[in-house]
Amino acid sequence: MRFGLFIPQGWRLDLVDIPVEEQWPVMRDLALYADATEAWDSLWVYDHFHTVPVPTDEATHEAWSLMAAYAATTSRIRLGQMCTAMSYRNPVYLAKVAATTDIISGGRVQMGIGAGWYEHEWLAYGYGFPSARERLARLDEGVQIMRDAWRDGRVTFEGRHYHVNGAIVQPKPLQDGGIPLWIAGGGEKVTLRIAARFAQYTNFTCEPGGFKHKSQVLADHCREVGTDFGAIVRSANFNAVIGESEADVRDRVARLRARQTTKVDAEAVDAMLNSVTAPESASGTPEQVVEKLKAMRDLGCEYAILYFPEAAYDRSGIELFAREVIPALS
Repeated sequence: MRFGLFIPQGWRLDLVDIPVEEQWPVMRDLALYADATEAWDSLWVYDHFHTVPVPTDEATHEAWSLMAAYAATTSRIRLGQMCTAMSYRNPVYLAKVAATTDIISGGRVQMGIGAGWYEHEWLAYGYGFPSARERLARLDEGVQIMRDAWRDGRVTFEGRHYHVNGAIVQPKPLQDGGIPLWIAGGGEKVTLRIAARFAQYTNFTCEPGGFKHKSQVLADHCREVGTDFGAIVRSANFNAVIGESEADVRDRVARLRARQTTKVDAEAVDAMLNSVTAPESASGTPEQVVEKLKAMRDLGCEYAILYFPEAAYDRSGIELFAREVIPALS
């Protein structure tokens, strides 16, 4: 099993009370820590513009700006977004941005890509909010455009939603064959079929029963389209609050709640924190977390991406995970 680490960027109220001028140093230093710690294979950001569980005026730093910054400030670790919303940027423009970032990084960028879901954000930024059918159709066309642009350095595409006429994407990414595609989402009829056709990685639910079922659906699509199911790495995202004891975990969650309820209604915060302590999370003592992740590994989850909501304030949980959980699963 390999491991990625989300870097806090404000979207989940994880930079509250940190002055704006100190936020980039906090994010950068966490990235440098992960870069220097061989246990972590990759670092990740979210592609969102407004906070959850509700929109606030708290910071939410833009994903691809951060990708370029991490490309320039780190040297080893791979860089990803989980996940870029296809319709937020023209796909050939996105291919160009990602190629430049890959070159800055020395060939370490990964493209996490999905259809997008945060309706408030779409409407606030003037994108409208197309039906799920249309958002998925854009995803399908967009990944084809990016694949061709990175492979050939020039792309022409005539689709229902995107039209590209001889767009030049030079220089191409440094990685042979282009930037790896992580198709995110578990939609069974469309998303997983797109993944079967184009993905090197998938990312869907961390709930064991759901993960097992989605894996079978993906396998069925792979068989239908003639793709090697075994060649696609399956991943999942895990919320994580890890402590030396169960009491330590409870205390850490209580500190998160106290900080976030200064900005958002307690009921909304509690709903968000429930996902941090849910049975399928990677929260608990090291022994408990190892047991959970071993069960996921046995189901075929080869890659776990961890989100530690306290990361900007307290790195001890991340260090405990790297010291006691990762060696038991790597």
